[in-house]
Amino acid sequence: MTDSLWFESAANSFVPLSTGRAAARVEFDNRPTRSHRTIFISDTHLGTKGCKAEALADFLAHNECQTLFLVGDIVDGWQLKRRWYWNQDQSHVVAQILRKVDQGCRVIFVPGNHDEFARDYAGRLFGGIEIVNEAIHVTADDKRLWVLHGDRFDGVIGCAKWLAHVGDWAYGMALSWNEMLFKARKALGLPYWSLSAWLKHKVKNAVEFISRFEEVVAAEARRRGVDGVVCGHIHHAEIRMIGDVLYLNDGDWVESCSALVEDARGNMEILRWALPPQRNAVLAPARSDEPAPALIPA
Repeated sequence: MTDSLWFESAANSFVPLSTGRAAARVEFDNRPTRSHRTIFISDTHLGTKGCKAEALADFLAHNECQTLFLVGDIVDGWQLKRRWYWNQDQSHVVAQILRKVDQGCRVIFVPGNHDEFARDYAGRLFGGIEIVNEAIHVTADDKRLWVLHGDRFDGVIGCAKWLAHVGDWAYGMALSWNEMLFKARKALGLPYWSLSAWLKHKVKNAVEFISRFEEVVAAEARRRGVDGVVCGHIHHAEIRMIGDVLYLNDGDWVESCSALVEDARGNMEILRWALPPQRNAVLAPARSDEPAPALIPA
């Protein structure tokens, strides 16, 4: 098998995978489950305190799909090398992913820069999860979408990896402020709001970088002759046309708690998942004009 996985995930060609394991179970409430054809998530950064693992596990428990794409930076190997951190909520996320595998969901892991260790295993199957460096996903309405993490288009990571690690440290500091703010807002009964996302969208250079990143990724997708591209990496959920290319970014689970979903007709939508203190998650469509997502409480 090559590093790239080329497949068509149409419903009539879907083949359940069997792992021979008992399903991993996590108990959640009996709120209704929403079904999708495909779910894309990335930048969960399991292994960090900034990961909103409780909300992510809850999202996975209440959203089913035929195919689940894990579009990189699922596990933060950079952080785990510096200091080990793992809590029960993060174990619940893993359990929910394995539950989907056991129920016949096809799970494809496209490693990113923070979990680049997994790139050495591209083309292999671990616990029923397929590992690839990139993929082509064919939507229900026959659009061909190139799926990759996107770090290869980040000039800092490509040219000066040490500088990327410095930036990662600074970003981690911003996320630690996020965590303190989150705890304070939770104590006051307020929904999650991301300080780091707000700061990122107020800094001119960061805004310019995001725009340039999107344009470069779309240009490469156009060169490859696909209809669109799905990526993560920059922690900025977005759906927009760039010329004749559909650009889709599924966001992250440290700032926006967002996922990209495809329905049975091939329609794509960004969902944000809020988990208020009462544990009543609320599903709300994302708005591209919201620089810092205000998640809606129940």
